[in-house]
Amino acid sequence: MNFTDNIKYRFATFSIAEKIILINAICFVLPMVLQVIFFLFNMPSTTYMNWLQLSPNLGTFITRPWTIVTYGFFHNGFFHLLWNMVLLFYAGRLLLNLFPDRIFINNYFLGVIAGGIIFMASYALFPVFRGTYPPMIGASAGVMAVFIFISTYTPDQEIRFFFVNLKLKYLAMAFFFLDVIQIPYGNAGGHLAHIGGAVLGFIYARQLIAGRDIGSGFQSIWQAAFTRKSLKTVYRAPKKKSSLSKKTADKNHQNIIDEILDKISKSGYDSLSNEEKEYLFGAGKE
Repeated sequence: MNFTDNIKYRFATFSIAEKIILINAICFVLPMVLQVIFFLFNMPSTTYMNWLQLSPNLGTFITRPWTIVTYGFFHNGFFHLLWNMVLLFYAGRLLLNLFPDRIFINNYFLGVIAGGIIFMASYALFPVFRGTYPPMIGASAGVMAVFIFISTYTPDQEIRFFFVNLKLKYLAMAFFFLDVIQIPYGNAGGHLAHIGGAVLGFIYARQLIAGRDIGSGFQSIWQAAFTRKSLKTVYRAPKKKSSLSKKTADKNHQNIIDEILDKISKSGYDSLSNEEKEYLFGAGKE
């Protein structure tokens, strides 16, 4: 297995939450690398971010509609990124213990979108924001959607929080209350976006409990956009195999996979030979 395949395999083993965290980390580092290049070539270094961050100005947004999503992958400081990703990691793990990836994806991205809409609507409606158009970046709205969703769906689940056990519902209420009371004291648009994501997560969970998945429409959109479909399918008659030989082959294949996984659990992934890594990678692609 070459280096590229090794990276692909490791990425494929990540949960969807870990993949989103990795993308956020890359989007945090990449602008810093670009900053160095722009500096060395004496080029304007902030213009490109205008095309990625979300502006509350409706006229600007109309020309850059993709920013309703892209703003949620960039952060304005290390601790801004760290706090969001730590919360996303733990909340995502709780969610993915109960639900498939699609529920996480729906919550995260719909939370980002809902937070962006509340952000823009607030600057259009409330007099205190009149005449100001500060752009916004950060994954907080999506993170809050995931966290509030799982806290609403399993409110009495307890987690360890700073040496004490707390029920998720109390932690969620505390986070929401802190965002509300901090609105007048700086980053008002950001706190309003957090509230938008939190409300989305709450409604999503309540509707799912009632048997309605409000993310199904959004899911259809992203699945249609990112699911690869071949343009033309050529039919080939399958080779006939006896059921006995097929069962034997499946059993041998599963035995090999089990042995490799046992070896990983005992000695770690790096203890595998190149042949074992290639076999496992090939099995993962089936």
